[in-house]
Amino acid sequence: MSISQDVDNTDDIRSQFVALLPALRSFARGFYPNPDEADDLVQETLGRALGGLHTFTPGTSLKSWMFTIMRNTFYTAIKRRRREPAGMKADVAESEIPREPSQEWVLRAKELEAALHQLEPENREAIMLVCVSGVSYAEASEICGCAIGTIKSRISRGKAQLLLTLGNETRSSIVEKI
Repeated sequence: MSISQDVDNTDDIRSQFVALLPALRSFARGFYPNPDEADDLVQETLGRALGGLHTFTPGTSLKSWMFTIMRNTFYTAIKRRRREPAGMKADVAESEIPREPSQEWVLRAKELEAALHQLEPENREAIMLVCVSGVSYAEASEICGCAIGTIKSRISRGKAQLLLTLGNETRSSIVEKI
């Protein structure tokens, strides 16, 4: 698409802009997965395109020209956000709530797994059946071929051994979840 030599023909320009809206929205979704942010980018692009229409070269691709404006608008917004001090952004209320890093839990899970492998096989089996897999005490006693009281004792001894192996009282919260 190209704008005709008669730039004053606003109906023609408007119809060409309207024809490009689906392509602009699709391109904007590549920058922002959130539809509202993508629509804001389209609106900003249209505003800049209308404001800079005198710089458009007739006979060239209007679509390419507007995509370039959109891309530059997006990168300008990114640079602006980087320069803003933390907490001063206009959309702070809409920003994601910070989450604690998961690395510590991954390390704790690996420590717990190693500690589980240090348990006696009977205790580990009872813990894995009842605490991890959610099998009832009765089912676990059938699977292991022992009394329910024995399963409960094995779980109790296994948890105590896990606490000793992990060695830190703060890590007892991991064992309590088992």
